[in-house]
Amino acid sequence: MKDKRNEVLARQLIEYSVKLEPGEVLYLEIKGKETLELGKQIIRIATEKGAIPFWYYNDESLLRQWVKNAGDDQFKKQADLHLELMKRADAYIALRGSDNPFDMADIPEEQIQKFNSLFYKPVHLEERVKRTKWVVLRYPNNAMAQLAETSQEAFEDFYYAVCCADYAKMSKAQDKLFALMAATDKVRIVSPGTDLTFSIKDIPCVKCDGERNIPDGEVYTAPVRDSINGTIRYNTPSLYQGNVYNNIELTFENGKIIKSTADAHTDKMEKIFNTDEGARYVGEFAIGVNPFILHPMKDTLFDEKIAGSFHLTPGQCYDEAPNGNASSIHWDIVLIQRPEYGGGEIWFDDKLVRKDGVFTDAEMEKSFSKENLKSKDL
Repeated sequence: MKDKRNEVLARQLIEYSVKLEPGEVLYLEIKGKETLELGKQIIRIATEKGAIPFWYYNDESLLRQWVKNAGDDQFKKQADLHLELMKRADAYIALRGSDNPFDMADIPEEQIQKFNSLFYKPVHLEERVKRTKWVVLRYPNNAMAQLAETSQEAFEDFYYAVCCADYAKMSKAQDKLFALMAATDKVRIVSPGTDLTFSIKDIPCVKCDGERNIPDGEVYTAPVRDSINGTIRYNTPSLYQGNVYNNIELTFENGKIIKSTADAHTDKMEKIFNTDEGARYVGEFAIGVNPFILHPMKDTLFDEKIAGSFHLTPGQCYDEAPNGNASSIHWDIVLIQRPEYGGGEIWFDDKLVRKDGVFTDAEMEKSFSKENLKSKDL
């Protein structure tokens, strides 16, 4: 059963997400031993299609040995090596299934910042994201099931339903939301502890429909860089750089974070926002619409797609929706507005467009239903 589901997912990644063509080079990064089974399917199918797969094994237990001890020159030379590999690639698939998501928790902040600025930014943010056809996904191992507070068997059923959804239909369902966001100037968001205003005028919008992330299901843009004012209180836990942050609250003045608090690790959070100038400004605003994901599980790739949620992201903007903000961080933090999470409203140009996680346009809301988007192959 799992082999069949892995084959369905592998074909979706190759044929839909990165649209791999004969003769193209595929860079496959495999994190975690349990991801090897899906990795084998990807290598086999890519080879059968006439592509050239290159695979690279990695996980946080290995990565920590380097990040903890490397100096500037070592970060730069490692970046040079991986940058050359990435430049040769036409497509990139990342399978992430590390055994312990907290393996980086005790790494000194200055080392994490060096890793982000000297390695991750040039290799991934500047080269991979901007030039290759890429998709990133997690793998349903026991560590993920534990974070989701469920059994591994139940989690696997959930995982494949989400990751093998009909993303072509989801793309069509996003058209109306895309058009609405593209025509909007002023945004106001109200939730418990949150009252925030900003502009998205003339910033491009992007549909996320399975071609970059699996799972997927969001439409994003970016705020005008200096337009955000007010306070936001996020209501989902965020696992970032090996630490879990709960009840993050940010206060903005003319686009800049002037105050930040959380239940724990506030000092570490402040260091993250001091990474560079752009870390205190927002690079993305996105609305989550995946009906198969309803609750946070401390995994950004899933949590940011939660139906009835949105995320407002300190750090680097995307080239597809540029607002001029540059940073070596990109921290997606999620606020859910369905009633069981306290409710809330999103207003576009003084018109209510979503209340308590439900779009006021009934046709749009129906297009994002499970019944409309479930896979026919499972």
